[in-house]
Amino acid sequence: MEPSAKPVDYVAVADVEIASVTPEKAGFTLEGRGADRAEYRLGLELELPLDQRTRSVLGEMLSQCRVRVWRRQTTPRKAYVRSVPAAQKEEAPAD
Repeated sequence: MEPSAKPVDYVAVADVEIASVTPEKAGFTLEGRGADRAEYRLGLELELPLDQRTRSVLGEMLSQCRVRVWRRQTTPRKAYVRSVPAAQKEEAPAD
């Protein structure tokens, strides 16, 4: 995953170097430190059963990876401006 390959409408949230992988009942828990020096934990759930050998190989492969998380960029909402009726704007003080 090259940073230049990201879609334009997404923003990078985290770039995490995986340090440990723990097998769980239905997947894996990946832990690592991000480029921002924060600690991250990612739960990966699989909907198919894995035999012990496949689980072991997949765990080893995941421990050698980097995870990049992107989220869709939100557009800022326009500030709400209360409109004042024209009649109130044009009222002048009586002399």
